[in-house]
Amino acid sequence: MAPRRSTDAGALPNPTVEPEASTRSEPGPLYAALDLGTNSCRMLIARPRGAQFHVIDSFSKTVQLGHGLEASGKLSRASMARTVQALQICRRKIEQNGVLHMRLVATEACRRAKNARDFLRYVRRETGLPLEIIEPEEEARLAVISCAPLVEAATEQLLIVDIGGGSTELVWIDLSAVPEPERPRAIMRLSQGFRAAPVEGLAAAKVVDWISIPLGVATLKDQFEDVEDDAARFALMSWHFEENLADFSPYNAAQSRAGFQIIGTSGTVTTVAASHLGLRRYDRAKVDGLTMTSDQIDRVIRGYLDLGPEGRRSDPRIGRDRHTLIMSGAAILQALMRIWPTDRLSVADRGLREGLLYAQMSADGVLDTSLPL
Repeated sequence: MAPRRSTDAGALPNPTVEPEASTRSEPGPLYAALDLGTNSCRMLIARPRGAQFHVIDSFSKTVQLGHGLEASGKLSRASMARTVQALQICRRKIEQNGVLHMRLVATEACRRAKNARDFLRYVRRETGLPLEIIEPEEEARLAVISCAPLVEAATEQLLIVDIGGGSTELVWIDLSAVPEPERPRAIMRLSQGFRAAPVEGLAAAKVVDWISIPLGVATLKDQFEDVEDDAARFALMSWHFEENLADFSPYNAAQSRAGFQIIGTSGTVTTVAASHLGLRRYDRAKVDGLTMTSDQIDRVIRGYLDLGPEGRRSDPRIGRDRHTLIMSGAAILQALMRIWPTDRLSVADRGLREGLLYAQMSADGVLDTSLPL
């Protein structure tokens, strides 16, 4: 399947955060954001606080909605049943917290499945939840705005990469015309659209190009499952992903290292970061915002290959939910670091859910835009 792109230009699960009595009584509306991907179902419930938001409850579960989709073109009955069970938990959390504002979205698996509309009706009938399928551009845009707080003041050229279960989104943004202190805010303004009219008096971030490649950790793994040798399978996956980048306009473009930043958001990126730090128990505070060098990333990936499938299965840094997917994600990450002129990657434990929350709260005017991100 060809990459989706413009004509103009998985995070590791956080532990559930149960709302405390003090946070329940805080003023301000509650918002929910749910991301149903090819592999996982994840939700955040939060309320606005200053220019950011405060998470009071969360949920994450591996549902493998896209299992078998590559071969059949349809969501299986078992996958849909697993997913609905997870969504019923989400519905209970939404009801228990009294959430009135929500956006609940599905991505690549539902975009590709022939029976996606039947699945949405099934979800509505069983849970009452208004699940919607979003287009690749909106998925890319939401991932971008979630990463705004991690944009460095000196960044002039920014590449944001979101490695999902069924697809990978890349967005290249030119910030050179934006004053340094305003660059994170300029990224947030992209919530209005990649081609939205600029706000008068404010320098705009320019989206040079974006692309949605229908290869994520689950779909890439499925395509090379018949290759028995672990190292050969990894190499083939990495080169295959790179081949699918050929239509992305900044591909292999001559770029200065100075002022260039890559931000990676996904379970792959956060798992590699956790492995680099040697975390046996995941700690978001240590991972989100971490900068890794390409040498550090290569060492972690070589370590994964040395472990082999059985070793990765028992490695606590990887986790049982991710051990079968980590090498396909690592193959994507290695390809990206091989292509562009940087030896650093900024790690983001944030993505679609956070972008959904920012977008809802920004549209409702409940964030304090006078405060720094």
